[in-house]
Amino acid sequence: MSENEHKLRQVFAEALAIDVGRVNDELAYNQIEEWDSTAHMILIAQLEDCFEVMLDTDDIIDMSSFAKARQILAKYEVIFG
Repeated sequence: MSENEHKLRQVFAEALAIDVGRVNDELAYNQIEEWDSTAHMILIAQLEDCFEVMLDTDDIIDMSSFAKARQILAKYEVIFG
């Protein structure tokens, strides 16, 4: 697992207040109780801080899963792999 992959998993776990073991590609918005609209905005803020990016509105709306977050961050030159 790359450093950025590890950081991404940690940010998700902290922002959603869940165990890092629950963070996987199937983790999706509104499919677990912890990932509601408020937690989504906390997640976005923490992702921006951690990866030093400013996500545009479309990307914030499109970030519907852990896998999608990785895809979106890659557009901002965050390298996973």
